[in-house]
Amino acid sequence: MYQFANPTFFMKLSGIVLPWLWALAGIVAAIGLYMGFLASPGDYQQGETVRIMYIHVPAAWLAMMGYTMIFLSSLGTLIFRHPLADVSAKAAAPIGAAFTLQALVTGAIWGKPTWGTYWAWDARLTSFLILFFLYLGLIALWNSIEEQSKAGRAAAILAIVGSVNIPIIHYSVEWWNTLHQGASVFKAGGPTIAAVFLWPLLLMAIAFTLLFFALHLTAMRTEILRRRVAGMRARRADEAYAPPIPAASVAS
Repeated sequence: MYQFANPTFFMKLSGIVLPWLWALAGIVAAIGLYMGFLASPGDYQQGETVRIMYIHVPAAWLAMMGYTMIFLSSLGTLIFRHPLADVSAKAAAPIGAAFTLQALVTGAIWGKPTWGTYWAWDARLTSFLILFFLYLGLIALWNSIEEQSKAGRAAAILAIVGSVNIPIIHYSVEWWNTLHQGASVFKAGGPTIAAVFLWPLLLMAIAFTLLFFALHLTAMRTEILRRRVAGMRARRADEAYAPPIPAASVAS
């Protein structure tokens, strides 16, 4: 497992995987978009607004998955001292924030014709908004502390504390009386959504997941390069301001 903790090995391996990952994400997304927006019919109640589901639901799933990844990476930072754990968590935060914002915006667009309002202080919506603020807090914390190790530990603690919000989001529709509908895909009795809507939704979920990992690997590579450049600049600054060695010491 040591080689997977080596940034150089990671850069080499991710450089091989990324082109295939981007290509696969594009192919699956193209098929999912065709099936969801062209081949599938509108819903008998929601009409054409049902198509927002193909963007909103995968974005919401990835928003929670992104934070779960940060939580696991934070454990790797604090407990296992994995060299790439902090890089993984820091790289995932902006991506997760983008998916969370996308889920909030598309949910508001869907909510206006369905609920008659863009926003309601519903348990699911409110906990999801808190998730967005947690992402922003993590990003701000990483950028406000100059020393990387201290920033990584502080962000890891915040991420672990904030992870309690993930089960709240998931079970909010069961614990409270909410406007938001309950689970219709992953249920004990099987999906309750019609197959004509289910397959495009699953394809879009797979496409979004592949896109997330492609973006995450790219962001990790960028962060590793950024840290290498920062380290080189720090060494050059130390060498430039280092006091000269006395001639007598050299002669001796």
